[in-house]
Amino acid sequence: MLKKIEHIGIAVKNIQSSNELFKKLFGKELYKTENVESEKVTTSFFMLGESKIELLEAQDPNSAIAKFIEKRGEGIHHMAFEVDDIYAEIERLKKEGFETINPEPKKGADNKLICFLHPKTTNGVLIELCQEIKA
Repeated sequence: MLKKIEHIGIAVKNIQSSNELFKKLFGKELYKTENVESEKVTTSFFMLGESKIELLEAQDPNSAIAKFIEKRGEGIHHMAFEVDDIYAEIERLKKEGFETINPEPKKGADNKLICFLHPKTTNGVLIELCQEIKA
């Protein structure tokens, strides 16, 4: 089951200037930056209560974030939800008629296994499922 909003992903053109903007907006420092090679992005995270805001900058013109910005401009890219068992949740959601973009979970930013649900099955919203990778 989906437990809570884990983070909201925001596509940005320039992560450095966006980090400065969001530092001012939130009145706090980001807690982490990370390159995610599998997604060809650089990310940064701000903690707000129990949820996070993830900024995503494309590192490749063919990445999903670059294509998103080219088509729609900067803005909210996805909503991520925390789950306890990503494999069981994918199975449950597929039985309910949802489609995944990636057939298997993969390593994402912030020590998470991730899987995206196709927006055509979620009223146009890109949904990410996240599970903490346990050592």
